[in-house]
Amino acid sequence: MLKTVSLALATALLIPASMSQAGSLGRPCTAEPQAKWMTLDALQGKVEALGYKVQKGKIKNACGELYALDTNGKRIELFVDPSTGAIVGQE
Repeated sequence: MLKTVSLALATALLIPASMSQAGSLGRPCTAEPQAKWMTLDALQGKVEALGYKVQKGKIKNACGELYALDTNGKRIELFVDPSTGAIVGQE
C-alpha cells in the first residue's frame, strides 16, 4: 500500500515538471549568429524533404519551431537548428 501511495505521489509531482517543458525545447538550438541562419521557408523545405508536412512554423529563441504532420499523419512539433536545418528535438 505504501509503495502504491509513493508511486502515485511521485507521478503527480513529475507531471507538472514535464508539462512545463511542453512547447519548448528549453534551450537554443544553435549558438550561430542570426546572420548565418536559414530562412523559415528554407527550414520548412529541409523538413518537408524528410517526409514531414509542415503546417506552420516560427523561429524563436534561436530555434526553428515547426508544427507538422509526420508520415503517419500524427501532429508533432519539430525543433530545428536554424543554421543547419537539422532536427534537434521533437514533441
